[in-house]
Amino acid sequence: MVTIFTPLSWLDTINQLISSEERLHEVVTVAQLSSDFQVDRFLIVENNRIQTSIPWHNQSPPYLLPFGVEWSGENLLALVYTQLTNFEKAYHFSVDNPALNHEIDLLNCLQHGIAITLPDPPDTFGDAWAEYRFWHNAAVLAQYGETRFIVHHSLIRRYYERAFDLAFSDELRAFTGKHWATFLMDTDELAQAESILEDCLALPISEVAKVELQNSIYGVWLKQLVAPYDPTLLTKIQDTIWNVLQYYEQRNNLAQTALVLIDASQVANFLDSFSESLGYINRAIQLLEEEPYPELVANAQFRKGTLLFTWAQNGNPSFYRPAMNAYQKAVKVFSKENTPEVFAEIQHQLAIIYSEIPDEVQKKSVWASVSISSFKEALRYYTRETHPYEYARICNHYANALTKFPEAKLSDNYAKAINLYREALDIRTAEEYPYERAMTLLNFLEAAWHVSVPEPEQQNALFSEMKSYALEIPTLVPDAKFWDEARKHLEALQDLILDT
Repeated sequence: MVTIFTPLSWLDTINQLISSEERLHEVVTVAQLSSDFQVDRFLIVENNRIQTSIPWHNQSPPYLLPFGVEWSGENLLALVYTQLTNFEKAYHFSVDNPALNHEIDLLNCLQHGIAITLPDPPDTFGDAWAEYRFWHNAAVLAQYGETRFIVHHSLIRRYYERAFDLAFSDELRAFTGKHWATFLMDTDELAQAESILEDCLALPISEVAKVELQNSIYGVWLKQLVAPYDPTLLTKIQDTIWNVLQYYEQRNNLAQTALVLIDASQVANFLDSFSESLGYINRAIQLLEEEPYPELVANAQFRKGTLLFTWAQNGNPSFYRPAMNAYQKAVKVFSKENTPEVFAEIQHQLAIIYSEIPDEVQKKSVWASVSISSFKEALRYYTRETHPYEYARICNHYANALTKFPEAKLSDNYAKAINLYREALDIRTAEEYPYERAMTLLNFLEAAWHVSVPEPEQQNALFSEMKSYALEIPTLVPDAKFWDEARKHLEALQDLILDT
């Protein structure tokens, strides 16, 4: 919906203009200028000028259109259709206004990933608004646009910093600050992002601005979370999420409500509140299914799958099957062609689920077959050359799965497993990944006892390898459980040597 605010004397004129367009009155409201401005998208018509609103609503790129466009019916309709993202109509009504048409075209390119060229700054700016708007939009175009040349992040930072300093109102400073902080979050500069958002929240700004800044700052805090999770920070995140959630629900903003619910689900999961977490994610999916957002629904299903998968691995195997169902729904949208990285990660998780899912013994070989297929699919994307860390992680999980599969008639699953563990260990070095290496070493030792090695020389080589790995584990991590497991393997190896 778009609302047009105007003085009483203009109401009839603008209503007639809106009514002249078929069914436009169904999505556009015309209200007297003194009315409440608590709407997401609005225009103001006053003194023969059309004033556009700051796009806080997150339904379009944060590109600022001209602040005061000269009044005409065509210009108003062009801006209304732009707000409604009907760019074909917007182009039609702005054809006689080349400057406005160009602005609408840039916004359309941003919205739909069409290639753009960054504009050069003019020799002089007409006023403070024009100068601020240029640098804010330059930053937005460089960050979000499909530019013909790569723009270095240091240049984008300078654009945002310049616009932030030039903003001549607190509301505009907060708007640029929000998107500057979003850029910094993407580059993992979390401390600076948090500082900017806190400074903006201290400004005397509108309710919608405060909510959008809170929405951004809890995102920074989520990225700062590391295990073991700080309970004080988790509580602060929960409180802020609740404030944002209430605001979106009151405004009946279903898409934003659903996105916040997904984050609320993640926080509840960190707090080990499974039923609460599952309730949030299910409600998010329900809301998104009411809107035409298939990718958002798929993302929520992916998050639900991850939640259920986590709980299944924490001693609740009954959750494997619903996790599998959620992932399979997500992968219908996150295909190998469209989103190969997400597709590969889903295949990885599904492969583990197929290897762990409780079922009848006679069906285990079927699950083993589909598990192997999914592991191989994941490794086609996560190769050793392009994604070494992920490659090692999948090799480790693939090897773990092989040790649980039914015995193969024509091959030794344990032999395959220890070779995959070796692949993982080549990447999981003691210097870079000591904890992951220690876990993989223990996995290797467990599997190695079951490998069929008929030749004495091969047996001795394997025993020697096992001994060196068992001795290495205490040097990697200060974990008594790891040390105890390594000691048991060393004692078993020693007994074996004495027996022979």
